[in-house]
Amino acid sequence: MIEPRRQFLRLAASAVLMPGTVSFADTYPSHPVRLVVGFPPGLTPDIVGRIVAQGLSAKIGQQCFVDNRPGAASNIGAEFALRSPADGYTLFVVTIANAINATLYPGLNFDLVRDMDPVIATFQAPNVLVVTPSFPAKTVPEFIEYAKTKPGQVNYASPGHGSAANVAAELFKIMAQIDLVHVPYRGSYVPDVLAGEVPVTFAPIPTVIQFIRAGKLRALAVTSTNRSNTLPDIPTVSEFLPGYDATVWHGVGAPKNTPPNIIVMLNEALNKLLAESAIKTRFADVGGIALGGSPVDFGKFVSAETEKWAKVIGAANIKPE
Repeated sequence: MIEPRRQFLRLAASAVLMPGTVSFADTYPSHPVRLVVGFPPGLTPDIVGRIVAQGLSAKIGQQCFVDNRPGAASNIGAEFALRSPADGYTLFVVTIANAINATLYPGLNFDLVRDMDPVIATFQAPNVLVVTPSFPAKTVPEFIEYAKTKPGQVNYASPGHGSAANVAAELFKIMAQIDLVHVPYRGSYVPDVLAGEVPVTFAPIPTVIQFIRAGKLRALAVTSTNRSNTLPDIPTVSEFLPGYDATVWHGVGAPKNTPPNIIVMLNEALNKLLAESAIKTRFADVGGIALGGSPVDFGKFVSAETEKWAKVIGAANIKPE
């Protein structure tokens, strides 16, 4: 009985390799798909992730559910996702935080670029440079000129060392050749900005839009290369500092060596989803736009962002808290 069994196993193995046979990936998905978010519920990555998960469920015919695994600036969720089986059933919401963390935390047990198969870019949103109404500058050039006359005397707030707001401000400092002082917060920094205790911040538009509209904060510029539909009359920083770009972005990744046809299937489904007007409207509600594109394009973008923020972190000597 041993030889017939061996012969059967050899035939079965060869059948998997024959053209036209049905592989595991051809039956995907046969059960629910997990979308790991490295942040707690209620924050933008979670909100956008749930919009993506809900839409993807309808496209692939299986539930896609969000699995929040916050902690360590999203490193806990990233490591869990990238160490999961490469079978397409665990996906990951990749954000600018992961590109920053690649340099900020040199002892990570994973490498974002090496250990991830990119699927698609999903979401992009600018921060906005805001100041208190009593701040002397009303434009970016005036802000830069004022800061140059008071080196080390102008404070800006952020959610912490290595946050998107922190690196956006540090890139601004480098390009404008000014000296601002970073005031990191563990909780909300907005009350102190509104009170004028720390007069400057680079904040997500949804966080401060109500205060801008009420005249409690003055918007000087958005950090994207294009003007925001939410604040169409506010210029971009790059209009004054050409080449400046510090957008917050999200995408979807999978563990390395996920079957290519699964990556293609997910990419096609998500491109269709992101093209829908309803999704664009929902993203606009949280201050951003829908993206899309190929896995290759997203992979190149993640690599470029990782290199870009590595240079800023090195130049500004940013250390994790």
